[in-house]
Amino acid sequence: MGKRKKSSRKPTAARRKDPLDTTFTCLFCHHENSVIVKLDRKEGIAQLVCKVCDQRFQSKVNHLTEPIDIYSEWIDAADHAAKEEERRAQRRPVASSSRARPVGPPSVGSDDE
Repeated sequence: MGKRKKSSRKPTAARRKDPLDTTFTCLFCHHENSVIVKLDRKEGIAQLVCKVCDQRFQSKVNHLTEPIDIYSEWIDAADHAAKEEERRAQRRPVASSSRARPVGPPSVGSDDE
């Protein structure tokens, strides 16, 4: 046995989708709403530009890409670049002395023979 149909049910209103942001805070100059994302779907390219410090980023776009996706990619790329720079700084060889090693008879107990 099934339930009875209620005649007092009213149709529910469709949920309203809030639009996503297209302006964001800059990672480098920290100004709010200074970063603008422009999507060119025909060309398949997105451009992100800060109006204050003129920082720029470009990325590929598909039909599902939104401005927040490009901003997130920019954050990831900036983090990756910072980590790479940190790794390079750790790998740099220590400057060696300009003096040559003394040439002479090996000392007693040394491994040089």
